[in-house]
Amino acid sequence: MMRSLWTAASGMVGQQFNIDTIANNLSNVNTTGFKKNRPDFEDLLYHTVRMAGTPATEETLVPVGVQVGHGVKVGATQKIHTQGSLQNTGNVGDIAIQGEGFFRVLLYDGSFAYTRDGSFKIDSNGQFVDSNGYRLIPEVVLPEGFIRESVNISQDGRVTTRLPGLDDPIDVGQLELYRFVNPAGLQAIGDNLYRVSSASGDPIGAQPGFDGMGQTLHKFLELSNVEVVQEMVNMIVAQRAYEMNSKAIQTSDSMLGIAAALKR
Repeated sequence: MMRSLWTAASGMVGQQFNIDTIANNLSNVNTTGFKKNRPDFEDLLYHTVRMAGTPATEETLVPVGVQVGHGVKVGATQKIHTQGSLQNTGNVGDIAIQGEGFFRVLLYDGSFAYTRDGSFKIDSNGQFVDSNGYRLIPEVVLPEGFIRESVNISQDGRVTTRLPGLDDPIDVGQLELYRFVNPAGLQAIGDNLYRVSSASGDPIGAQPGFDGMGQTLHKFLELSNVEVVQEMVNMIVAQRAYEMNSKAIQTSDSMLGIAAALKR
């Protein structure tokens, strides 16, 4: 069989994966704190007919070799951790990170996860929790009877509120952010959460605004960093590449048909 059939087929499989990635990015265009994915492709092994540098005569070498490729494969999918645009919501529980860093939450199994989704809620115990009930760590517990609209979070993560009958605000907690040497190595587990992996490195915690951390913006949310126009362009390119690979298969099939009909 002609090698081009399998080579073009690998191209179609690769572009289908590309479209799957683009579709996931577009479906999460309104997901708070979502970071878009980018597929990285690699060429497959080569069939070497003649090596470059093979002696041609006693005094000369072949300057270039003869190699035939076998197609393409997906090498990696990478999270692009660029800053998303910020939206003023006016909601007391919303916190955005402007700059580097992740929030840490405590999962039900006792392990930690990390997120850029700052759409927290205040539960019946006065604690900040995410939409799934995972508690923000370090814990911030608002005192009983606090005035909800008086809750304030400074850019350095200091949480204050007021109690009825008191004019001065009181400190109730201090937020911390966490960063990684290789944030693209974090394992996405859904629910806008990431787990630490050996590739990401250990979390480095610090107060917002210090030691390279971003600042916390109260009553703001970080939106998805997906650029719809760019994703649409990527979709057109992927569609055309898929179509061209299918044409290569059709052409190879036509050539095989001509070869099979030579005896007639």
